Amino acid sequence: MTLRISRRKFLSSAAAGAGVIAMPHLSRAADRPAVTHGVQSGDVSLDGGVVWARADRPSQMMVEVATTESFKDARALPPIAALPESDFTAKMLLENLPSGQDIFYRVRFRDLAHVNVIGEPVVGRFSTAPADRRDVSFVWGGDVAGQGWGINPDDGGMFTFATMAKYKPDFFLHSGDTIYADGVIPSEVKLADGKLWKNLTIPEKAKVAETLDEYRAAHKYNLLDEHLRGFNAEVPIFVQWDDHEVTNNWSLSKQLPAAYKERDINVLAARAARAFHEMYPMRESLNEPGRVYRTLSYGPHLDVFMLDERSYRGPNGPNQQASYGPDAHFLGPDQLAWLKRGLLNSRATWKVIASDMPLSIIVYDDAANRKDSEAFAQGDGPPRGRELEIAEILRFIKAAGIVNTVWLTADVHYAAAHYYNPNKAQFQDFDPFWEFVSGPLHAGTFGPNELDNTFGPEVKFIKAPGADKQNLPPSAGMQFFGHVKIDGATGQMTVTLRDRADVALWSTTLDPKPA
Repeated sequence: MTLRISRRKFLSSAAAGAGVIAMPHLSRAADRPAVTHGVQSGDVSLDGGVVWARADRPSQMMVEVATTESFKDARALPPIAALPESDFTAKMLLENLPSGQDIFYRVRFRDLAHVNVIGEPVVGRFSTAPADRRDVSFVWGGDVAGQGWGINPDDGGMFTFATMAKYKPDFFLHSGDTIYADGVIPSEVKLADGKLWKNLTIPEKAKVAETLDEYRAAHKYNLLDEHLRGFNAEVPIFVQWDDHEVTNNWSLSKQLPAAYKERDINVLAARAARAFHEMYPMRESLNEPGRVYRTLSYGPHLDVFMLDERSYRGPNGPNQQASYGPDAHFLGPDQLAWLKRGLLNSRATWKVIASDMPLSIIVYDDAANRKDSEAFAQGDGPPRGRELEIAEILRFIKAAGIVNTVWLTADVHYAAAHYYNPNKAQFQDFDPFWEFVSGPLHAGTFGPNELDNTFGPEVKFIKAPGADKQNLPPSAGMQFFGHVKIDGATGQMTVTLRDRADVALWSTTLDPKPA
């Protein structure tokens, strides 16, 4: 539902008098509809954002919005339904809010069958994007609750989110693998030192997700963590998906492991996509419902291009063809054209390309036999298969004179900074650029992976456990996130890679080039 609030009405609501806002009756009944998994906001822009919550029964979501923490100027918005068809989730698009403004929102649910039974409110906040050139700060990362490392209260839970919250970022860019639908979370895992890692568990995470309710449960599992819920209430999310929202390394040709009773990958992907869109505060596309790729503008200094590298790809396989065709699709022609148009039309100082997979890190679908790369990288150049899309994008950026592009990604469960130098590359028709890799936020740590030389990545920094220490648990401390700050006055971008203990591992400051 799109809710339109005029700017004049919003700003004048406080002056209209306290009697204008009819506060709903708060039932004192013992059994009232509850907000079950906290509140979230996302896809914020100059004049609004999306608010999300979930109820425990058929309800109406009631939202009040204000520009003060006291809610002195609060305005009650028309309620929307939270029904069993959406697992009692509801999200509301708020528009026509003032730019560069802290926005406070308060969510409660009203029982659909008993309109006088109203639950307790839960409060959240976000900031609309600035219209002027002020500082912008955000964090990014991916990979949550993977490899069986779930919520362990003895280890502090998912406290990378608490560390990120200290920076009071304007938003969080989630680079995918928001869940591990294909990963079981056992009650205990024996560590190398003999200690036990003890997970909170739910019945649905005792097997791979196949039904819609099991996919939903995987998202709800993560929201049991108090650090994540607290972070969500304070920091809006820009979210994309990768493979584990469905199953490991999935493409439409995926051969499913024996653990799956449902053998149709298209059915699994459809169920996973529905759960994904229900559980996050994303703006919905009218021309392609369920679209993940989109542009998010956060003021004059920043445009973020969120990619979808799953929905349109061809089959995982050798991908060695020298000409571009359906088997080599990764973004697909429509998304590729959208990205070119967006980059060409962007007037932002920085164009961040949010890629859920790195450009030059080889990730094998058949890891045991080191074949069938499921990533962009296909081995040392020249460009082949899926790499042809990247070659086309990089050539286009150079030819069109587009400056200040930065790629941010996760996926491989270690932190790295790659500088792409055409003088070191097999394909050289591009301008130099940076790619930064972070994560996992709360999953096993791996790597480093093999790089190929097609686009000439130079490793400027890497933090990985090494070949003899794969799948380190979060308690090992190698959980990573990235922090980006853009100086409003100079336009300089500072990128810092940090660990969950908030140790700065590596940092660089990039000067913007004039357009």
